[in-house]
Amino acid sequence: MEYVEPTLDIFFSFWVALAILTIILIKSAVIFVPQNTAYIVERFGKYNKTMEAGLNMLIPFFDRVAYRRTLKEQATDVPSQSAITKDNISLVVDGVLYLKVLDPYKASYGVDDYIYAVTQLAQTTMRSQIGQMDLDKTFEERESLNTNIVTSINDAAGPWGVQVLRYEIKDIEPPRSVLDAMERQMKAEREKRAAILESEGQRQSAINIAEGEKQAQVLNAEAEKAEQILNAQGEAQAILAVAEAKAKALKIVGEVANTVEGQRAIQLELAGDAIDAKKAIAKESSVILLPDGQTQTANIVAEAMTIISALNGNKSSAGDK
Repeated sequence: MEYVEPTLDIFFSFWVALAILTIILIKSAVIFVPQNTAYIVERFGKYNKTMEAGLNMLIPFFDRVAYRRTLKEQATDVPSQSAITKDNISLVVDGVLYLKVLDPYKASYGVDDYIYAVTQLAQTTMRSQIGQMDLDKTFEERESLNTNIVTSINDAAGPWGVQVLRYEIKDIEPPRSVLDAMERQMKAEREKRAAILESEGQRQSAINIAEGEKQAQVLNAEAEKAEQILNAQGEAQAILAVAEAKAKALKIVGEVANTVEGQRAIQLELAGDAIDAKKAIAKESSVILLPDGQTQTANIVAEAMTIISALNGNKSSAGDK
């Protein structure tokens, strides 16, 4: 019994060690690659294959994962750096770089550190692009500057298996003296625009006032014209009404004068008018002139009747003709 127990212990230990070794081998042989990730496998120190997302197998002790490259878009900060513009103004510029690995093999063996290489390339390209532009253009054409930098970086980063998607300038900081000059310029521009707007406002106000006065004068003239027309029409209508009334009165008087009663009434009216005239003359003057042989009222009436008879005779003669 004493001999059997050590044998069983050794046998059990062997199988346990074998199981552990098997688990270790399986674990090292089976690789699960995450999504948007690529593993570079080397065998005996030489590139063997690129493992993509999912389940992959390795030969233990012969193969090893040399590089793990993410295929996601990466954002890398570009440190601040000094750049000189075309008009010799020193600027401090920083930005952010967005890049993506397209070829894991080239990103692993084409360059030692592709992020550092692309960042340095972005800095040198940025200095070169800013050196071709004036200070004002760097602020006005920032989008064009970003596009030119991306194009230049991609042309140089092709052998590294990296593509720069976009580059954004975060800040452009000119010297303090330039900032003060720009501030004074902007202040002058604002004052200029304010003065222009104020003068335009005064001009428009003067035009509006003149237009209003012109319209008021036109309206007043039209009102006066209309008033004059209405007054003239009213006067014309009044004259016509008076004339029609006089015509009607004369017509009535003429009709009555053709009768006997009318003749007598006319005689009495003329006699009364003659007497009133004499009285008026007597009041105004101390000297009274009377025609010879006509000092009596009856004579005056007779004379008036003679005139009326003559008029009636002339009217009858005209009617016969």
